[in-house]
Amino acid sequence: MNQSPKHLIKLLERHGFFFKRAKGSHQIFYNPISNSTVVVPVHGNKDIKTATFLAILKQAGIDKKEI
Repeated sequence: MNQSPKHLIKLLERHGFFFKRAKGSHQIFYNPISNSTVVVPVHGNKDIKTATFLAILKQAGIDKKEI
């Protein structure tokens, strides 16, 4: 499973999220249809930890099988 922030951002954008703003190393994405906001940590080229990656998917309402 690819756990890079770039991969996660592409998944979010495919599900209707768009970039709203950034603060430091965290990017905030918003989905107007589901009215949900998700924060993605982008720390250089470091991968996101598995639990964090899955928690972001859960907040976004994306099933693990869609990865």
